[in-house]
Parts: sequence; C-alpha cells; structure tokens
Amino acid sequence: MELQARVALVTGGGSGIGKATAVTLAREGAKVGVLGRTRSELDETVAEITSRGGTAIALDADVADETAMRAAVEKIVETYGRLDIVVANAGINGVWAPIDDLKPEEWDQTIRVNLRGTYLTLNTTVPHMKAHGGGSIIIVSSINGNRTFTSPGATAYSATKAAQVAIVQQLAVELGRHKIRINAVCPGKIDTDIQDNTHIRDEDETAVPVEWSEGDIPLTEGTAGASVDVADVILFLASHRARHVTGVPIFVDGGQSLLR
Repeated sequence: MELQARVALVTGGGSGIGKATAVTLAREGAKVGVLGRTRSELDETVAEITSRGGTAIALDADVADETAMRAAVEKIVETYGRLDIVVANAGINGVWAPIDDLKPEEWDQTIRVNLRGTYLTLNTTVPHMKAHGGGSIIIVSSINGNRTFTSPGATAYSATKAAQVAIVQQLAVELGRHKIRINAVCPGKIDTDIQDNTHIRDEDETAVPVEWSEGDIPLTEGTAGASVDVADVILFLASHRARHVTGVPIFVDGGQSLLR
C-alpha cells in the first residue's frame, strides 16, 4: 500500500491506460478521482476499484473545458481533502493525414484535447498540490514526436506529444521548489482502444513501408504491450520510490522506438 492516504486524479480514466492506472493506484491505497467524458466507462472503473476494497469517485469533465475541469478538481479536493498525484492521460490520436490535406479544424481538435487539455489539467491542479506541500504529476505522452517520426500523417499528434515532454522538462524546474515532481511516460504500441479515435487518410502519401521479420517490438517479438505495463511505471513515478526523479520521459515500448 505504497500510496496510503494519497489522493490521485486520473484523466481519461474510463478506459485503456487511464483505467489501468486508476485501478493500480487504488490498489496501492490511493483515493482516486476518475475523470472523463463517458459516464458509463467512469462508473465501470469506479465499480472495479470499489469491488476490490478501494476508494474512488467518478468526475464528469472534458479536459479542454475550463469550467468543467475547475469543478471536477474542486470536487475531488472537497471530497478527499487534498490532491497528491495527477495523471494527465486524456488524449486523442485525431486525424492523421498529409499536411496539405489536414484541415485546420482537424489540427485544432487534436491541439485542443491533447495540449489545452494537458494545460488545464495542470493549471487547475497545481495550486492544490502547492497548498499541500508537493506531489507527483505524470503526463502520458508517446514515442511519437519524441523518438518516432514514421507514423504516417501524424503531424498534429506528434506535435502535441513532443510539446508534452517539453512541458514536463520546463515545469520540472519551475515546480521543484514546491516539492512537485513532474515526469512523462512515452508508450509505444499498447493494447488499448485509442485506435477508435484515430482517422487515417491517404496513408499511401505519407507512409514509408518498413518490414521487421521478427516484429517491430524487440522485447516481445512484435506483441503490443498492455495498459498495465504503463500503469506500473506510472505507479513508480507517483510513489516515494521516485522521490529524486523529475523532468524525465520514460519510454514504455519494449524497444519499439529504437528501431524507427
């Protein structure tokens, strides 16, 4: 129970990496606010946590909506009295298309969710972490935009993921005096439903075909990682074991990005 008496907020907590993270943090004793837009998914995550003896509440909010985010953060603080851990996981792949075909509104939507959403998550939570003497922030970025630049048409997505790592490194210095650590995890191919919000157009114009005879993930011979593989790294970063770790992107990809 490494996180006993800690309070954690996990955005995008209704599925995939967010759900696995919420369950993992609760298992280690944290009280968890599970934030997202799909109430049925949030309720499922909360039910799974409580069925195992954990504590959690569902928080309905679009991470890019300032009013909704402020209300959600106030609710978790009012409910549990503090905020120690923030996992900024919510995001979309968006539209992947050639740059001259990518529509301004498609670009804006990816930026809105992935970057404005990350900004608002930090903007609304950091004051509470300062007030309670520190904490740990983990941003879920990606190998895309940081080590990998071969995903066809993923310009907007890659830009947001690179920016998230830049935010981590910038804020590690700014927030250090407040005893707030901030790090990023950069997953590779993970078995989640994020492909459901990925829209690839004219892939043949941007893709550079490469074949790996033994798969493109060296550690697993091509098998995608599981959400819990990322959640366990987030648990480490959230815990006291990572007390001297800040401003660091950790790649959770089985070596995938080293091939690209």
